[in-house]
Amino acid sequence: MPQRTSRQQRIEAQMQRTLAELVPRAVKDPRVGPLTITAVALTPDMSAARVWFLPFGQVVNAEEQLAGLRSAAGYLRGEVGRQLGLRHAPRLEFLVDTQQERAQTLTQLIDKAVASDRHAAPSEPTNAAGSDEPRE
Repeated sequence: MPQRTSRQQRIEAQMQRTLAELVPRAVKDPRVGPLTITAVALTPDMSAARVWFLPFGQVVNAEEQLAGLRSAAGYLRGEVGRQLGLRHAPRLEFLVDTQQERAQTLTQLIDKAVASDRHAAPSEPTNAAGSDEPRE
Protein backbone atom coordinates (compact mmCIF):
# COMPACT_ATOMS: atom_id res chain seq x y z
CA MET A 1 0.00 0.00 0.00
CA PRO A 2 1.52 3.34 -1.03
CA GLN A 3 2.35 5.84 1.67
CA ARG A 4 0.01 8.81 1.96
CA THR A 5 1.62 12.17 1.31
CA SER A 6 1.35 15.06 3.74
CA ARG A 7 -0.86 16.84 1.18
CA GLN A 8 -3.29 13.90 1.17
CA GLN A 9 -3.34 13.83 4.97
CA ARG A 10 -3.99 17.56 5.10
CA ILE A 11 -6.83 17.34 2.55
CA GLU A 12 -8.35 14.38 4.41
CA ALA A 13 -8.39 16.37 7.66
CA GLN A 14 -9.87 19.42 5.94
CA MET A 15 -12.53 17.29 4.25
CA GLN A 16 -13.48 15.71 7.57
CA ARG A 17 -13.92 19.12 9.22
CA THR A 18 -15.78 20.55 6.23
CA LEU A 19 -18.16 17.59 5.95
CA ALA A 20 -18.80 17.62 9.71
CA GLU A 21 -19.96 21.23 9.42
CA LEU A 22 -21.67 20.89 6.03
CA VAL A 23 -23.80 17.77 6.46
CA PRO A 24 -26.01 18.94 9.36
CA ARG A 25 -26.39 22.41 7.88
CA ALA A 26 -26.80 21.78 4.15
CA VAL A 27 -28.31 18.30 3.74
CA LYS A 28 -32.08 18.60 4.00
CA ASP A 29 -32.84 14.91 3.45
CA PRO A 30 -34.96 13.72 6.42
CA ARG A 31 -33.17 10.35 6.39
CA VAL A 32 -29.91 12.03 7.37
CA GLY A 33 -30.10 12.65 11.08
CA PRO A 34 -27.36 13.64 13.47
CA LEU A 35 -24.07 11.93 12.75
CA THR A 36 -20.34 12.12 13.36
CA ILE A 37 -17.81 12.02 10.53
CA THR A 38 -15.15 9.74 12.00
CA ALA A 39 -12.59 9.49 9.17
CA VAL A 40 -11.84 10.36 5.55
CA ALA A 41 -9.39 8.44 3.36
CA LEU A 42 -8.38 9.56 -0.12
CA THR A 43 -7.29 7.17 -2.84
CA PRO A 44 -3.67 7.67 -3.96
CA ASP A 45 -4.78 9.51 -7.12
CA MET A 46 -7.24 11.61 -5.03
CA SER A 47 -10.13 10.78 -7.36
CA ALA A 48 -12.26 9.27 -4.59
CA ALA A 49 -12.62 9.62 -0.85
CA ARG A 50 -14.10 7.14 1.58
CA VAL A 51 -16.00 8.91 4.33
CA TRP A 52 -16.80 6.95 7.48
CA PHE A 53 -19.62 8.15 9.70
CA LEU A 54 -21.26 7.08 12.92
CA PRO A 55 -24.97 7.71 13.56
CA PHE A 56 -25.45 9.86 16.63
CA GLY A 57 -28.00 8.25 18.92
CA GLN A 58 -29.99 5.07 18.63
CA VAL A 59 -33.10 6.60 17.05
CA VAL A 60 -31.63 6.85 13.54
CA ASN A 61 -31.25 3.82 11.28
CA ALA A 62 -27.70 3.72 9.86
CA GLU A 63 -28.84 2.21 6.54
CA GLU A 64 -31.35 5.03 5.99
CA GLN A 65 -28.68 7.60 6.80
CA LEU A 66 -26.32 5.91 4.36
CA ALA A 67 -28.95 6.09 1.61
CA GLY A 68 -29.57 9.77 2.36
CA LEU A 69 -25.86 10.59 2.31
CA ARG A 70 -25.36 8.72 -0.94
CA SER A 71 -28.15 10.72 -2.55
CA ALA A 72 -26.55 13.98 -1.36
CA ALA A 73 -22.99 12.92 -2.32
CA GLY A 74 -22.93 14.91 -5.57
CA TYR A 75 -23.97 18.14 -3.85
CA LEU A 76 -21.51 17.54 -0.99
CA ARG A 77 -18.72 16.82 -3.48
CA GLY A 78 -19.25 20.20 -5.16
CA GLU A 79 -19.36 22.06 -1.86
CA VAL A 80 -16.24 20.34 -0.52
CA GLY A 81 -14.40 21.15 -3.75
CA ARG A 82 -15.40 24.82 -3.55
CA GLN A 83 -14.61 25.24 0.14
CA LEU A 84 -11.22 23.49 -0.10
CA GLY A 85 -10.31 25.14 -3.41
CA LEU A 86 -9.77 21.85 -5.23
CA ARG A 87 -9.72 21.81 -9.02
CA HIS A 88 -11.06 18.25 -9.07
CA ALA A 89 -13.11 17.30 -6.04
CA PRO A 90 -12.94 13.61 -5.14
CA ARG A 91 -16.00 11.37 -5.49
CA LEU A 92 -17.45 10.73 -2.03
CA GLU A 93 -18.18 7.19 -0.90
CA PHE A 94 -19.96 7.03 2.45
CA LEU A 95 -19.53 4.05 4.79
CA VAL A 96 -20.90 3.26 8.24
CA ASP A 97 -18.05 3.12 10.76
CA THR A 98 -18.14 -0.19 12.63
CA GLN A 99 -14.83 0.13 14.46
CA GLN A 100 -16.43 1.37 17.66
CA GLU A 101 -18.83 -1.59 17.74
CA ARG A 102 -15.93 -4.00 17.16
CA ALA A 103 -13.88 -2.38 19.91
CA GLN A 104 -16.80 -2.57 22.31
CA THR A 105 -17.36 -6.26 21.49
CA LEU A 106 -13.67 -7.05 21.99
CA THR A 107 -13.65 -5.17 25.30
CA GLN A 108 -16.63 -7.18 26.51
CA LEU A 109 -14.96 -10.46 25.49
CA ILE A 110 -11.76 -9.49 27.30
CA ASP A 111 -13.71 -8.51 30.42
CA LYS A 112 -15.53 -11.87 30.39
CA ALA A 113 -12.26 -13.77 29.99
CA VAL A 114 -10.61 -11.89 32.85
CA ALA A 115 -13.63 -12.44 35.10
CA SER A 116 -13.75 -16.16 34.31
CA ASP A 117 -9.99 -16.46 34.98
CA ARG A 118 -10.44 -14.83 38.37
CA HIS A 119 -13.20 -17.25 39.33
CA ALA A 120 -11.57 -20.36 37.86
CA ALA A 121 -8.06 -19.97 39.30
CA PRO A 122 -7.92 -20.95 42.97
CA SER A 123 -5.94 -18.63 45.14
CA GLU A 124 -2.60 -20.24 45.83
CA PRO A 125 -1.06 -19.75 49.27
CA THR A 126 2.25 -17.96 49.29
CA ASN A 127 5.18 -18.76 51.57
CA ALA A 128 6.00 -16.73 54.67
CA ALA A 129 8.16 -14.26 52.72
CA GLY A 130 5.18 -13.39 50.49
CA SER A 131 6.85 -14.79 47.39
CA ASP A 132 5.59 -17.53 45.12
CA GLU A 133 9.14 -18.93 44.95
CA PRO A 134 9.77 -22.10 47.04
CA ARG A 135 12.03 -21.64 50.09
CA GLU A 136 15.42 -23.28 50.13
